[in-house]
Amino acid sequence: MTPRIVILDGATLNPGDNPWTAIEQLGDVTLHAASSPDEIVPRLSEADVAITNKARLTAEIIGQLPHLKFISVSATGHDCVDSAAAAKQGIPVANVPTYGTPSVAQFTFALLLELCHRVALHDEAVRAGEWESCGSFSFWKTPQIELHGLTLGVIGFGRIGQQVARIGSAFGMRILAASRHRQISSEDHSFEWATTEEIAAQADVISLHCSLNDNSRGMVNRDFLSRMKPSAFLLNTSRGPLIDEAALAEALDTGTLAGAAVDVASVEPITSDNPLLTARNCLITPHMAWSSLAARRRMMQITADNIRNFLAGKPNNIVNGEFRLS
Repeated sequence: MTPRIVILDGATLNPGDNPWTAIEQLGDVTLHAASSPDEIVPRLSEADVAITNKARLTAEIIGQLPHLKFISVSATGHDCVDSAAAAKQGIPVANVPTYGTPSVAQFTFALLLELCHRVALHDEAVRAGEWESCGSFSFWKTPQIELHGLTLGVIGFGRIGQQVARIGSAFGMRILAASRHRQISSEDHSFEWATTEEIAAQADVISLHCSLNDNSRGMVNRDFLSRMKPSAFLLNTSRGPLIDEAALAEALDTGTLAGAAVDVASVEPITSDNPLLTARNCLITPHMAWSSLAARRRMMQITADNIRNFLAGKPNNIVNGEFRLS
């Protein structure tokens, strides 16, 4: 029997430039650009396979879907699905762990370099006539910061964190890495293992690349920020709730911290009362580090592979319980 595949929120992965062809070849596909919580159960009532990016599949929702056999998360983070509840119901949950590494690491440095040089600000100044009127061959409106010789602290040392470390090393930075799972040896790599407390105290730049869980939620709090150098920068291209945003805004506004750049927020889309919107020297982008066409094409192909492998009885990239086979 042809499997029925329902895509709950496909507009993010394919806004028009990334066709669903690879997945359409696997079954009878129903595509929804987005799905509200109330729409999820009726849309999945006859589905064999559900594909979600951010649409939440809670235990209550999963319990109403006795026909569902497989959940494919078209992202690396899979906290949008209650994986334990799915396992109890015999439903494996797969994610896409590798698609975004080059793009997210590159974007992390786009944020850092903007903090260091404020390229957009100076472009605007030139176009406003400030270079013409300054009377000199050169001027700058912000301090220009060289990365060579500075210390980069990477918290979360999976694929993306390691790629960020490699780029930092290419800039001549000293690399400190923190991870709950030290699965690689620092002897053969240009980095040093450190605790988060050591990174807070020593790093000139701290970049967050850890998953969101009960241990990491709010890890960048007032105590953490108080340990950081006043000249330091904080970057977050991982998950918004890793940071106590009120504490970060306070640190920026009081000069306890020199600057921050975040691609994520505690509530997304960001709300008008988010304190980072008015904080001093804080760059905010709309959760776009992952979104290059190259990355989204990889995500589409790996999602298709996940479904194909499940249908063939060889599931991979499984994240929940007894089904975790890879």
